[in-house]
Amino acid sequence: MLRFLSITFLLIQSSLVESQNIVPRPPQINVSSYILIEPNSGTVLAEFNADDHIEPASMTKVMTGYIAADQLHRNLVKPTDEVLISSKAWKMEGSRMFIEEGKRVSFEDLLKGVVIQSGNDASVAIAEYLGGTEEGFVDIMNAYAQSMGLQNTLFENSTGLPSSNHFSSARDLSTITKNLINNFPEHYQLHKERSFTFNDIRQLNRNRLLWRDDTVDGVKTGHTESAGYCLISSAARGSMRLIAVVAGANSEEERFNSSQRLLEYGFRFFVTQKLLSSNEEVRSADVWGGQKDLVPLGLPNDLVVTVPRADLPNLKIDYTFNNNIEAPIVEGDVLGSLSVKSGESVIATSNLVALENIESKGFFGRLISKIIMWFLNLFNLG
Repeated sequence: MLRFLSITFLLIQSSLVESQNIVPRPPQINVSSYILIEPNSGTVLAEFNADDHIEPASMTKVMTGYIAADQLHRNLVKPTDEVLISSKAWKMEGSRMFIEEGKRVSFEDLLKGVVIQSGNDASVAIAEYLGGTEEGFVDIMNAYAQSMGLQNTLFENSTGLPSSNHFSSARDLSTITKNLINNFPEHYQLHKERSFTFNDIRQLNRNRLLWRDDTVDGVKTGHTESAGYCLISSAARGSMRLIAVVAGANSEEERFNSSQRLLEYGFRFFVTQKLLSSNEEVRSADVWGGQKDLVPLGLPNDLVVTVPRADLPNLKIDYTFNNNIEAPIVEGDVLGSLSVKSGESVIATSNLVALENIESKGFFGRLISKIIMWFLNLFNLG
C-alpha cells in the first residue's frame, strides 16, 4: 500500500512539474539596469530598471547610425558623398577615427568610423553633414526618438559625451536597436565588422563579444567615468534573435560577461516561432449581397511569438469574426481578430482583414439579399 501511494505521489508530482512553465529567474548580474528582448515579436524576456534614466555614452551612436542609414535609404545622401571635415570634428576628444580638418572623407567611410571605430570625430562630421550643425542634427535625433515612441530619451549631442540633458534608458536603446536591425538590415551588417583601417590606422571593434561568440553580430559599446561600462549586444541563432542592453557595469569584462549571460539565458529557455504568415487565408466569412459568397480572412503581418520552450506545443489560437458581412468589402478591411493563448494568458493578438475586394451585386441582387438577411434576423437564424 505504501509503495502504491509513493508511486501515485511521484506521478502527480511529475504531472504538475510538466504542466508548469519551467523558466528560472534571469541571471544575477551586477549592473545598474538591463533589458533582454526578442525584436521580431517584441517580447521582453528579462529586465531590471529598464526605464531608469541612464547616461548612454557611445551607445548614442546607434541613433546617429540609424539616421544616417535612413537618409541613405531615402536617397537624401549617397555613400560616395565627400564630406568636408570641420575643425570641430577634427578636434573631438575621446575615441577617434583620425580624420583631418579641411580634408574630404566619403560618407561611407565616416559611417564605418562611427559603427566600427566608435569615432566621435566621425559622428560629428556626419551630424554636421546631415543637420548643417551638430545642434541641428540633435533636433533631428530627438524628432526620430519621438517618432519611435521613446519615453525616456533626450539627446544633446551625436557622440554620447557626458551632458546634463543627454540621457536614455535600456528599454529605449533596445527599441532603437530593434528598429535599426529590422528596417536597415544591410546597414546593420557593418556592426559585425571586427576592424576598419583609415589613414593607414587599423582599429578594432570594441565589442569583444564578436570574437567570443560567432552568433553575436553587434552592436555598440559605451563608457564614460559617470556612465560606467555599457553595451548593446545582439545575436541570432536559427530563427531567433535577441537584443541585450546592459548599463552601469563596473568593468569592461563585467559588461561582456553580463551581456553573454543574458543572451545565453534567452536562447536556452525561450523559443521564437512564426505561427501564421501575412496575407494567407486562415478563415473565411460569408458575404451577403456580394459577387462572391465568401471573403478570405488573413493577417496584415506575420504572427510571431516568443514563449518558454515548454509552452510552444500548448499554444491555442482563438478567432473572432462576423459572418454575413455585407458587400462591398475592400481588401484590408478589418473584419475580426485573433488571439494566441498560453493557458489562460493572451500572449499575442492580431486583426483579421479581408484579403480581397468583394464587389456588390446589382440592385436586384442586393435587394433580394437584404430581404433574406431581414428574414433570418427576424427569426434569429443569422
